[in-house]
Amino acid sequence: MTLLPGRGIRALILSFLMVTACSTGGSTGSAPPLAGCNSGTTLATFWTSHTPPDSDSLKNIVTAFNKQSNSTCVKLVQVPGSETDIAKLTTAVRGGTGPDVYMLDRFTVAERAAAGVLEDLTPYGAASLGSSYLDFAWQEAQFKGKPYALPFDTDTRALYYNKDLLKAAGVDTSALDARDKPVTIDAVRTMANKVNKKDASGNYTTVGFIPWFEQGWHYTWGFAYGGTFFDKAACKVTPDDPKIVQAYKDMFWDWAGSLGVAQAQTFISSYAPPNLPTQQNAFLTGKLGFMISGDWVLGNIQTYVPNLKYGVTYIPVPHAGDAAATWAGGWSMVIPKGPKNGKGGYEFMKYIAGEPGQRVYTKETQHTPTFKSLTSDSTLFPGDHSFFSKQLSAAHSRPPLPVGGLYWDQLSTAQDAATRHTTEPAAALATAASATNDKLKQYCPLA
Repeated sequence: MTLLPGRGIRALILSFLMVTACSTGGSTGSAPPLAGCNSGTTLATFWTSHTPPDSDSLKNIVTAFNKQSNSTCVKLVQVPGSETDIAKLTTAVRGGTGPDVYMLDRFTVAERAAAGVLEDLTPYGAASLGSSYLDFAWQEAQFKGKPYALPFDTDTRALYYNKDLLKAAGVDTSALDARDKPVTIDAVRTMANKVNKKDASGNYTTVGFIPWFEQGWHYTWGFAYGGTFFDKAACKVTPDDPKIVQAYKDMFWDWAGSLGVAQAQTFISSYAPPNLPTQQNAFLTGKLGFMISGDWVLGNIQTYVPNLKYGVTYIPVPHAGDAAATWAGGWSMVIPKGPKNGKGGYEFMKYIAGEPGQRVYTKETQHTPTFKSLTSDSTLFPGDHSFFSKQLSAAHSRPPLPVGGLYWDQLSTAQDAATRHTTEPAAALATAASATNDKLKQYCPLA
C-alpha cells in the first residue's frame, strides 16, 4: 500500500493516467494486439487508485503478464479513489463503461457485493482457490459464502521512530531498540514531548508523535486497548465498547488537547496536507519523531530516504505487560459488474493475486503476501520486514461486513470529531453505532 497521509484519503488527479505502453483501443474481441502483448490477444482493462511507488510495481506485474499470455492483454489505468471512495467505479459500472478488473480494499468487498457492484466469481471457479490464501483474507473476499474477490496483499502495523531526531532530543531509545515487548503509551509520550519544537509564532516545526497520523486509526488504537468492534451473535457493530471509547479519549481527544488542537491541525495542514507526494511524508522528512504505519513504508524508505536512521517496534500499549496488538489490512482484485472481458480479466486476476504477482509485489514494495505458499519464504522478508511478517499470525482484522466501508467512515468521522474537540468520544461513537447498525440490520443474520 502506498504511503498516503491519513491512510490514503486523498484524491488522485481526475484525468486517467495510462501507465502502460498500450494504445487506447477500447473494444475487447476485435481490438488489435497492443504494444508489449502477444498477437491474437484481447484487451482487459485494470483500474487501480494506487500511486507510485506501488503503482510502479503493478505496472511491472502487468508487463510480465502480457509477455506470457496468449489470450489477454491488460491495460493498467490509474483512477481517483481510496479505501472507501469508489465513486469513479460506481459511475462507470452504472454507465456500462467499467473495467474488467478493479483493485479494491478487501474489507469493503462484502459491502460492494451487497450493493451489486461486483460479479460473483463462482462461475469463474474462484471457490476452489480458497485454501491457497490466508484464512482472514479469504473471509474478507466473500459475501454470503460466495467469492467476490481474490485477495492480493496484506500488511501489519508498527511504531516507526526516527533515531537521529530522538537522539538529538536526548531520548534514550534502548527500550524501543530491544523490541522484546511493547513499550507503554506513557513511555512514548515522555519521549515524544522532548521532540516537540515550536517557532516564534507558536507553530510546531517538529512534533514527537501524533497518534492519529498515518495508520494511527480508530482500529489501531481500539485493538491496542483491547476493544471489540463487532458482536457477531447480536449482529451489531460496537464502536461504543468502553475500551474503544477510552482509546478515543486517550489517543485522540486528550492527546490533541495536550498538543493544542489548533496547533496540531496547523502542523498537519503544513506538513501532511492532502495529495502530498510520498517522499514528502512528515516522518520521512524528519518532522515527526514517531509514526504508526505499515510494512510498505520500508519500501518507501528504501526508495526515497535510504540513509534514514530509523527503528520499528510494537505499537505501544496502555499498560505495562499488555500484549502487543496490530491489525492486518490489504487489497484485492475484483471483477465489476458488466465486464467486457471477464474471462480475460479473471485470467489476469489469478496471475496478479497468485504466486507470480504476489511474489513480485512483495519483493518490490515490501507488502506482505496473502498467498500461503509465499508466507513461509523467508527470502521475501529481509531486514525489518521480518518483524512485520512475524506479527501477522496474531494480527486482528476488520470485520468483513456488508457495511464495512460505512462503518470505517463513521469511525473516521468520530475520530476527526475527537481530534478537533467538536464532539466528545462517547457521543461521537454512539452516533457511529446507531448510523451503522441502522444500515446493517437489513443483512442480519450474517452468514
